[in-house]
Amino acid sequence: MRKTIALCLALMLLFTTALCVGEGADDTSERERIEYALNLKNNPDQEWTYNASTDSWTLSIVTAVLYPVIENEEGVSVCVPSAYVVGIDTDGDGTADLLASDGASAKGSLVIDYDAAVTSANGQTYTAATAPVIINTGAAGYGNSSNTTASGIYTAKGYINVACGNRGKQDSFTDDNGNTVYTGDAPSCLSDQKAAIRFVKYNILLGNLPGSLDCWVSTGGSGGGAHAVMVAATGNNPDFYDYQIAVGAVGVYRQADGSYITSVLIDGEEVALSDAVWGCVAYSAITSLYEADMAMAFEYHLDTDYAFSTDFQVALADALSREYMDYINGQDLTADEAKVGFDLDGDGKLESVVPLTIEYDAELYAATNGYGGTYLTLYLAEFTENLQWYVDSLDYASGWTWFDTDGNALSDEAVAAMTVQDKAAAFIEGRYAKASADGRGGMAGGLPSGMGGKADFAGGNRPDGMKGDFGGTPPTGGFTGPDGQAPAGLGGDEMAVGTPDAGTTQSATGTTNSKNYASFDEMLTAYRQDIEEIESGDLYGNNLVTLYNPLHYIGAADTEAPAWTRIVCGAAEGDISMFNSLNLQLAWLSNGTDAVIEWQWDGGHVPSETLGNSLALYVDQMYGQYVAGAASIDQPDPEPQTVNGKATAMSGTDLSDWVSLDENGLVSFSLADAVRYRVNGASKAIPGFDVIDYGQEDYVFGSPTQDARHWSVWVLKALEENAETLAELFNP
Repeated sequence: MRKTIALCLALMLLFTTALCVGEGADDTSERERIEYALNLKNNPDQEWTYNASTDSWTLSIVTAVLYPVIENEEGVSVCVPSAYVVGIDTDGDGTADLLASDGASAKGSLVIDYDAAVTSANGQTYTAATAPVIINTGAAGYGNSSNTTASGIYTAKGYINVACGNRGKQDSFTDDNGNTVYTGDAPSCLSDQKAAIRFVKYNILLGNLPGSLDCWVSTGGSGGGAHAVMVAATGNNPDFYDYQIAVGAVGVYRQADGSYITSVLIDGEEVALSDAVWGCVAYSAITSLYEADMAMAFEYHLDTDYAFSTDFQVALADALSREYMDYINGQDLTADEAKVGFDLDGDGKLESVVPLTIEYDAELYAATNGYGGTYLTLYLAEFTENLQWYVDSLDYASGWTWFDTDGNALSDEAVAAMTVQDKAAAFIEGRYAKASADGRGGMAGGLPSGMGGKADFAGGNRPDGMKGDFGGTPPTGGFTGPDGQAPAGLGGDEMAVGTPDAGTTQSATGTTNSKNYASFDEMLTAYRQDIEEIESGDLYGNNLVTLYNPLHYIGAADTEAPAWTRIVCGAAEGDISMFNSLNLQLAWLSNGTDAVIEWQWDGGHVPSETLGNSLALYVDQMYGQYVAGAASIDQPDPEPQTVNGKATAMSGTDLSDWVSLDENGLVSFSLADAVRYRVNGASKAIPGFDVIDYGQEDYVFGSPTQDARHWSVWVLKALEENAETLAELFNP
């Protein structure tokens, strides 16, 4: 099989080289072929289109690598503010022949105006050389993303927007012998995104595109959020070079002695080229998968009232919870109170570095099934702070309908007179209905490659195709439609339910896969065999699960770390445990990266930005904090609502039975109540632990001949150590 794949790649190499290398090119080396072909100046098919509605120029989709395996998933499109553009050079003489006023499309090269500037609504000023570059990571459910033209949603903000395709878990092709070869498994999603970053940075260096080389921001939602995190966590790490080299990415080459070069030749000089990013805004990042099963099991097991579907699920959740406690206690985690912002040791100061552990005491922590400790104290503090922020920010709410204690909509005058304290009390009691574009819902399934083309979900709006007001009732069923596809408007992302031929299925309820096995022993044997295959390594000797574990790379000596990260999750989402984003924050903070997590109260999977927050505001603020001479940006003051909304009935969730609000507007609740809110309000049914697999993301760890494999060493450990008990409960 490896010989077959090698032959396919060799034939593809010859064919693609013939297409891409122009007459007169010096093709004496692989590196020269790649750098010539991926220089946009040498691409006669590049086409630029002016969009008057966004006042932007958009590059047609071009292939980001020299030897794509699936060409329509390994391309790039770029959208730039027209302020940075003189026009399009159509005849190669270096002058602009097509101007924005002509309002047309033309093949040719961009002529950049490096003297022009754009000032965002927040007051940050950028030029063609300093503009932040936003790289959109699709990969909904770790699936593929077809190439999509980049949208102009960031034009007024002065940013460069990059849309890239990527291979995904369900991709395959048929070789010359009629064999199905799976090519979308880990780390192809991530590798394709890294290759796209290299391509755009290379062309910025050449003067073909505007944008900063230093201020790149990865962003995405769900599986795309996972990849936004992984792009940030694995910057320029050599573990991923071979995968980029295989498809002919620019700026990463293997030398005869096995070492790597990560530079390009510009005007006869070697210039470093990195696939790292400066910052990350990830929405509901489904990562790290390495710990996902046991973290989810632990979080649900903390709720003494949660009703698992079967006794097998109860027993396995209990076993995985013990595994998670041992795992966390083996990490030697600490929290610097000054960095996390919480007084964890109760001394009234933020000066200590507190060890984070999980304790088990059946009597002391009876309300949470026997679990407590400083790790859970931090978890509760994060939940409390995020609800506090929410109620303190309600003056930013726009278009909501507020109700009195009898359920009657308030008059405009009464709404105008409401204080933040009044709104906080109404929110806790569920006396509201949100405006349709405000609150939960966000963008389903993963940030689309081109951001949907019209709407700016980072500004509080949803991409095309997202309809309805989820109000205070958590949505159900996850983010896929009845046909298994993401809702309309999600750019090039696809969300395939099930997998082609491995006898596995994707299931939101998690009650299907175990039925494929006649007995517990048969399933355990299959699970053990899959783990052994993964641990033996792939074509390059790498463990795919390790490659997709951002915690493995954060703080690694050979990784370029981001300056800052921000992970936004809905507090009522069921697609990933809150412990995952907490662990990522702790890892980044301990290794010098400014890391923020936001658990949006009353938010589901991939929540919209809300109550004055936006991606653009945060990027502008980070630019002001980290770039010398940049403006310091504050959040604009709210404009309190003066006209009530038009809803006729309340749709908020009444939290008053377990959330207290004192006379000073401070909220409080117990750990047991926080967990109960999490698991009962989750927007996607908890995987039942009957299938052993965690949701759709499991199927990323396939092989050239198998599209899906069991992969969690922690689940295997729980199965083996509790085999006698679990076997009796299996498929009753």
